[in-house]
Amino acid sequence: MSNTPLLDTVQDPKDIRSMELEQLQQLATEVRFDMVSAVAETGGHLGAGLGVVELSVALHHVFDTPNDILIWDVGHQSYPHKILTGRRDRMRSLRKPGGLSGFCKRDESPYDHFGAGHSSTSISAALGMAVARDLDKKDHDVIAIIGDGAMSAGMAFEALNNAGSIDTRLIVILNDNDMSIAPPTGAMSAYLARLLSSRPYHKLRDIGKALIEKVPEPLARFARKTEHFARDFAVGGTLFDQLGFYYVGPVDGHNLAHLLPVLRNIKAQRHSGPILLHVVTKKGHGYAPAEAADDKYHGVVTFDVSTGAQKKTAAKAPSYTKVFAQSLIGEAERDEKIVAITAAMPSGTGLDLFGEKFPERTFDVGIAEQHAVTFAAGLAVEGYKPFAAIYSTFLQRAYDQVVHDVAIQKLPVRFAIDRAGLVGADGPTHAGSFDITYLASLPNMIVMAAADEVELMHMVATSAAIDDRPSAFRYPRGEGVGLELPKKGTPLEIGKGRIIQEGGAGNKQVALLSLGTRLAECKLAAQQLADMGISATVADARFAKPLDEALVRQLLKNHELVVTVEEGAIGGFAAHVLSFAATNGLLSGTSSLLPLYLPDMFIEQNTPQVMYDQAGLNAQQIVASVMEKLNIKPVLVKQAR
Repeated sequence: MSNTPLLDTVQDPKDIRSMELEQLQQLATEVRFDMVSAVAETGGHLGAGLGVVELSVALHHVFDTPNDILIWDVGHQSYPHKILTGRRDRMRSLRKPGGLSGFCKRDESPYDHFGAGHSSTSISAALGMAVARDLDKKDHDVIAIIGDGAMSAGMAFEALNNAGSIDTRLIVILNDNDMSIAPPTGAMSAYLARLLSSRPYHKLRDIGKALIEKVPEPLARFARKTEHFARDFAVGGTLFDQLGFYYVGPVDGHNLAHLLPVLRNIKAQRHSGPILLHVVTKKGHGYAPAEAADDKYHGVVTFDVSTGAQKKTAAKAPSYTKVFAQSLIGEAERDEKIVAITAAMPSGTGLDLFGEKFPERTFDVGIAEQHAVTFAAGLAVEGYKPFAAIYSTFLQRAYDQVVHDVAIQKLPVRFAIDRAGLVGADGPTHAGSFDITYLASLPNMIVMAAADEVELMHMVATSAAIDDRPSAFRYPRGEGVGLELPKKGTPLEIGKGRIIQEGGAGNKQVALLSLGTRLAECKLAAQQLADMGISATVADARFAKPLDEALVRQLLKNHELVVTVEEGAIGGFAAHVLSFAATNGLLSGTSSLLPLYLPDMFIEQNTPQVMYDQAGLNAQQIVASVMEKLNIKPVLVKQAR
C-alpha cells in the first residue's frame, strides 16, 4: 500500500487546484514524506524545503502556474515545488550526474522561471518579469519567495526600494523561518491578515484615501497617521510600508486554513502596487530530527529516515576547511589583533570552530558579502588583522569592494577562499572557477593557492604576516592528501615557488608547473611520463601573484615544454606566465608553453573526479596533452606503478 496515495494522483499543479482543504493538508503530509525519503537517498538541502511544504502546496493550488510565475530564492526551498511540478519521479537523481539540479534551473522545467544558486536575487528578477508583463499588456501574477536570511542581503533591499517606486503588481512572500521579525499571534493574526488582504478592505481603504484628499491637511495628516498606526499595531508592517509595499501578515505558513484565504484574497483583489506577505515557518518542520538539529538539517548527506542519522564516511584526512580553521585559531592565539569574518557561512568556512574559541573576535555579517569585505577593510584601517572567509563563488558578489575598498587602498585584508575549483554535486553555481583571474588582475594583491594541507597552514601564516597589502589564499572543498601537519605554519617567501622533483639529468623534456591542488595529479602524470621514457620536472608555483619569474625563466630555459596546470578559468595563472614569458623573449627559442585550465564552459554537477576528467586536468589528461603537444605516440617503457 502506498504511503502517498493522494500525491500519486498528482502529475502537475492542475491536479491539485480542485482539492479541498482536507485533501491539501493530506497532500502536504505526503509531499513532506516523499521529500524526506528522496533526500535520504541523495543528500542535499532538507530543512528549508521542509519548512515550505504547505506554502508550496498553497501557491500551486491558488495560482495558475506556470502562467503565474513563481521565483524561489536560492533554490534550497524548491524541492517540494519540484515534486509538485512533474519531477517527482526524478527526485532520486537530485544532484547526481545527469539528474535534477539542487537548485531551480530554467532548462529543467517550465515551472522554473529563473535559475539561482546564490541568494537574494528573486525580488530583482521578479520585478523585471513583472515590468515585462506590464509592457506586454498581460495580466498574470509574479511571485518571489525569499527567506529572512536572504532578505539580509543588500541586493534584496535594492530591489524592494525599486519595486516600491514602481506602480506595478508584484507579490513578495517573505518566508520567515527563524522568527527573526515577528512570530504569528494565533487566530487574531490570521484574522487580521485575512482582513487586510481582502477586496472589501482595499476598497474601503481606497475610498478613505480619496476622502482624505478632500479634507483639510491637518485632519488628513491625522487620518493617515491613524490608518498607519492601526496597521502597524496589528501586523508590524512599518519597514515594508515605508518602502512602498502593502504589507500583510504575519501568517502561520504551516496552517493551510490561515494561508489559503490570504493567498486567494491577494490574487483576487488585483492590487496595483507591490505586496509583501509575511509568512512564518519553521525550518525542518514535520521531521523531528531536522527540527531538533541546530542548523535544522540545512544540508545533509544520505541519512537513515527513521533516526535522521547521517551516513558520513570516515575521513582519511582532515578537510581543508578544518585545517584552515585550526591554523587560524593557532595564529589568533599568538596575535590578539586577528579577527575572522563570515557571510552567513560559519560552519561551511570553519569559522564556527574559531567562534567557539574567540566569540568576541568572530563576526557573521549575514548574506552580505559586499558589506563583509568593506567591514574587513574598516577593521584593517584600525590596525586589526581581518580574515574574510568567503567561498570563491560568493566572493564574486563583492568584487567592487575588493577593488575599491581594499586593493586601491592597499589594506591588509586577508581573503580565505574556500571551495576553490570544481565542487561536485552543487554544480556550476558554486564552482570556484574565477577567483584567480579576478584577483590576480588587481594591483597590490597577493594570490596564493595551497597544493596540500601543509601548504595551507603556511599560507595562513603568510597572510597573517602580511601587513602592507591585501592577500588571498585558495583551497578546495574536501579532504587533504593526508600529510602530517606541523605544529604551526611558517610564513612563505612572497612570490617564491618550489621544485618538487627534478627531471632526469640530460633529458629534461617537460616541466609541469602546478598552482593549487592539481599538484598531486601532476606528480602522477610525471610518473606516467617517466614510464614512457619522458623526463618530467614538477614544480609548485604557490603564488599566482606575484609570479615567481625566476622559476618560470629556469623552467623555460631547461625544458622543451612547460605545462601550467590550474583549477581556474582562462585569464588566470597561465595568462600571467604567458605574458611574462612573451614580453621577456622566453618563447623565442626551443621552449614552448602549454596552458591547462578549466575549459570555457560551465561544467554540470558530477563527482569531482569526473568533472576534472571533463576539464582535462587529471593525470591521464595531462599526459595526453603533453604527448599531443610533443607529437609523440605513447610508448610504454615500463609498467606504471
